[in-house]
Amino acid sequence: MTLHNTKGIVLRTVKYGETSVIVTIFTELFGIQSYIVNGVRTSSKKGSGKANLFQPGAILDLTAYHNELHHLQRLREFKWGYLYQHIFFDVVKNSVALFMVELLSKTLKQPEANPELFYFAEDAFIHLDKADVQIAGNFPLYFALHLASFYGFRFSDKYTDQTTYLDLQEGEFVHEHPVHPHFLSYPYSYITSQLLKAMQPHELSQIKLNQETRRILLQAYQTYYVLHFADFGIMKTLPVLQEVLG
Repeated sequence: MTLHNTKGIVLRTVKYGETSVIVTIFTELFGIQSYIVNGVRTSSKKGSGKANLFQPGAILDLTAYHNELHHLQRLREFKWGYLYQHIFFDVVKNSVALFMVELLSKTLKQPEANPELFYFAEDAFIHLDKADVQIAGNFPLYFALHLASFYGFRFSDKYTDQTTYLDLQEGEFVHEHPVHPHFLSYPYSYITSQLLKAMQPHELSQIKLNQETRRILLQAYQTYYVLHFADFGIMKTLPVLQEVLG
């Protein structure tokens, strides 16, 4: 077992025994990993407050033991890597963050390093924490669209007046009405094109969307992931997010 320093984003925490937890973390060095952490649920001075670090979406600095042959690793040290000002307390931002966490959990299948994806996700959570209301409302759409590019099935942004249908199966803007039901037409295809052009979260402030438009787009993007990821299923956070964004 060797020791490594790595950043990590908490995805899931499950109680284990009387005082411990098993935490699933997306790490910078090793991709998705599970860690057993002892003594963080005790009421003693040593354990007090430590469980709070393992909230979904938390960004941590970790000193971790790692053995490629083990499915369950151990942490030696852990502390805040970035201390949120709003995500854990703001209802809208927390709902968006939980949606992002679930999307990562459903798509990160293998414990292998993907530093570019990690940096994108870390940056996204930090930007969400700082975002204003307009940007936060559009954030789940932005995150879902741009996350797909790290898995090799990003939409090709070639929307024109002639290609106004977005084929969710092919991930392309096309000029003919698809023969299957998985597509978006104008104006939702055009809005998707605008969201794809937003390379930084602050650009989302220029895209004005109402509750119904966001609902339709979020459902469509979920369908997009279902079509491209085996066993993706239905996102549990989506109904809550849609209610909160309303």
